[in-house]
Amino acid sequence: MLKALKGYFTPFEIILFLVSVTVLTCAFVIFKGSGTLSYIASLIGAASLILCAKGNPVGQALIIVFSIIYSYISFSRRYYGEMLTYAGMTAPMAAASLYVWLKNPYGSSRAQVRVRTVNGKELSIIALLTIPVTVLFYFILRFFATANIIPSTLSVATSFLAVSLTLRRCALYALAYAMNDIVLIALWLPASLDNTSYVPVLTCFAVFLVHDIYGFFNWNRLRRLQASNDR
Repeated sequence: MLKALKGYFTPFEIILFLVSVTVLTCAFVIFKGSGTLSYIASLIGAASLILCAKGNPVGQALIIVFSIIYSYISFSRRYYGEMLTYAGMTAPMAAASLYVWLKNPYGSSRAQVRVRTVNGKELSIIALLTIPVTVLFYFILRFFATANIIPSTLSVATSFLAVSLTLRRCALYALAYAMNDIVLIALWLPASLDNTSYVPVLTCFAVFLVHDIYGFFNWNRLRRLQASNDR
């Protein structure tokens, strides 16, 4: 099994994951993380992003698990925007993406989704849909007296872009998630300054940012390889 995993993941991916686990573990131990649950969620998240970067549908299944746990953590911090976004949008969209990815495999194996390019019309529709979704969530978040409402609202916008592009099997999904990671870093930074037990959560999204940047480049590589093999 270990030999099979080694053959499936590139040396860079193995190093990236091991370094990520090390960084996340050190942050949890040094800053006495707010709970074992947040640590487990961060490891699940890192694993999901490595698999998603390879176009593997299992990554979407892990995102569903991560979304549920992260929603609970956000609720405990009164970040209702994050709770609503991940429980009400990211998790259901990840489930939809899992179905779509399984229905659109590349080749005979379902371990890699067929990558596609989103045209200008599709991008325009997604961008336009993002506006009313963001405005709607802003008023919902204001109603619930959400802490740090501006970054929470921006998180909704970037999350909607990311899940929409993931559903469309487009490499740009990773850039949208990278934008979301930056927003989340800004969101959790004040909490970390106020209470160092939240530093592991901040570290988690910093690690996710690196993974999503890699995901963008790897999906473009997969797209070129698939196009070349289809000729």
